[in-house]
Order: sequence, then structure tokens, then C-alpha cells
Amino acid sequence: MLPNRMQLSRRTEEQLKRLKTFTGITPNIAARLAFFRSIESDFRYSPSIHNFKLDGSLTLDKITWLGDTLQITELTLVFLYPKMEEKDLVKAWAAHIDDGISALRSYRNLDDFCMALF
Repeated sequence: MLPNRMQLSRRTEEQLKRLKTFTGITPNIAARLAFFRSIESDFRYSPSIHNFKLDGSLTLDKITWLGDTLQITELTLVFLYPKMEEKDLVKAWAAHIDDGISALRSYRNLDDFCMALF
């Protein structure tokens, strides 16, 4: 399904790092939250519409990116995009994080961030 090493777009990485500065939440945890927030918002990735580049410098293995959500993340991607190849699934994953982080990136402290999740 997803490859062992994955990266995001530079823009998404910068937003995740800025969020870590303000809230203390690490980029991999924030990425998991952003991914599922995007899934819940009905955003859908389309390679023909979204020209998404994975040009970030933070390359982590998938167990670090996904942690305990590894299986459900992969199954969700396969369910939503059954005919996509592995390289496009990674772009779909990254696009969902980019979409989901837009709702979370403006929080300046952990209390506000946590309240937004409920």
C-alpha cells in the first residue's frame, strides 16, 4: 500500500512545524489529525485536478508518520481510491494532510487546538 518512506509538500511541512512551535504537537501527530479531519470534511484527491508535489525535506518512515493509525489510514485510502497506484496514494495522503492542516494551522496554544478537535 503506502511505501516505507514518505514526505509531504514543503508548504504543509512549514505549517506543521509552525503548529509545533505554538502547540508543542509534533508534525507526525498533527499530520494524523489533519488527515482524518480532511477525510471527515469530504475532501477527495484527484490527480487530474490537484497537481501535488512532494517536495518537503522531512522524510519519515510510515510507522512514524502514521503510528497506531497505520492500518486504518491505509484502508481508508484504498477504500476511497481503489484503483490508484502506490505513488498516487502517497500524494492523496499528503493532499489530505494539506487540506486538513488548513483548519488547524492557526491555533496559537494547545488549549485552543484541543478545543477545536471536539
